Amino acid sequence: MAKIYYEKDTDLNFIKDKTIAVIGYGIQGRGQALNLRDSGLKVIIGQREGSVNYDQAKKDGFEPMDAAAAAKQADIIQILTQDHVQAEIYKKSIRKHLKKGKTLMFSHGFNIHFKQIVPSPDVDVVMIAPKGPGSLVRRQYEEGKGVPCLVAVHQDASGNALKTALAYANGIGGARAGILETTFKEETETDLFGEQSVLCGGASELIKAGFDTLVEAGYQPEIAYFECLHELKLITDLIYEGGLQGMRKKVSDTAEYGDYTRGPRVVDAKTRKTMKKILGEIQSGKFAREWIRENKQGRPNFNKYREETAALQVEKVGAELRGMMPWMKK
Repeated sequence: MAKIYYEKDTDLNFIKDKTIAVIGYGIQGRGQALNLRDSGLKVIIGQREGSVNYDQAKKDGFEPMDAAAAAKQADIIQILTQDHVQAEIYKKSIRKHLKKGKTLMFSHGFNIHFKQIVPSPDVDVVMIAPKGPGSLVRRQYEEGKGVPCLVAVHQDASGNALKTALAYANGIGGARAGILETTFKEETETDLFGEQSVLCGGASELIKAGFDTLVEAGYQPEIAYFECLHELKLITDLIYEGGLQGMRKKVSDTAEYGDYTRGPRVVDAKTRKTMKKILGEIQSGKFAREWIRENKQGRPNFNKYREETAALQVEKVGAELRGMMPWMKK
C-alpha cells in the first residue's frame, strides 16, 4: 500500500525561514508561488524580463529577477519551466549557485530521471508534483481545498529532504488532499504514459476517429462534434467524481450496455499491445531521446503536427460552435 501524507504529517514551520525561488512563472509556477506566499512563506520569482509571465509576476506583486539571481538568493529552488528548457537553465543559471545545504525541487521528474540534470551529491533533490494544472492548484487552495500531490526524494544529502518536500506541499495546499509517496522514475514514466496513451494521445485520436467515422458516413459535422467531443466533458466529469461505476450509474442503461459490449472492441488486444510498446519506449529512454533531439533540431515534426491538427475539420467546426457559447471561454 502506498504511503500517503496529510497536513498532520507535515510541518510548514520547517521552511518558514527559508527563501523559495520559483523558476518559471507559467501556469504551474504562478499557482504554486501564490499559494506559497499566501501560506506565509518567502517566495521570489525567476523569470526572464520582457516576457508575458514577467509582467504577470509584477502584477501579482512579485519583483521577478533572472534565474541566476533567484537561485543565488534561494535555499529551495523549484524549477517550473517546461521540460525541454530546464537542463539549459540549470547549466547556465542554477548549477553554480546550488551550494551545499540547498534543495533543488521539481514538479516532474523528466530531467533528473533521464539524466539531463545531474546535481552534485551534497544537495537535496526532491519532487512535489501536483496532479492538476497550476490554475486548479490555485483555485482549490483559495477554496480551502487542495490538489493531491506526489512526493519523491532523489537525493537526501541533509537528512531532511522529505521533511522539506512535505512542508512545501503543505504550502501549496497539497497536504489537504494527500501527498502520495513515489520515485522520480515512477512519476516520470507513468506521467508520460498517461499523457501519450490515454489523456492526450489516446483521447485525441479517439475523438478524431469517432468524428471522422460519423462525417464519412454522411452525418452532419456539427452533430459529430457534439457526440464525439463536446459531450466528453460530461463523461469525464462523472468519472472524476465517482469512478467508472459512478459514471455508469449516471448514464442511461443503453449507454452502459454499449460501454460494456463495444468499448473492448475499440480498445482491443491490439491496442493494449501497442500501449505496452509505448510504455517500453518510455522505460528504455527512447521517447526521451526522441523529444530531446526534436527540440535540438528546432521542432520540425512538432510544428508540423500543430499545423496539421489546426487544419482538421473537427477543429474548425468546434471553433464555430464554441463561438456560439461565449461562456465556455472562462
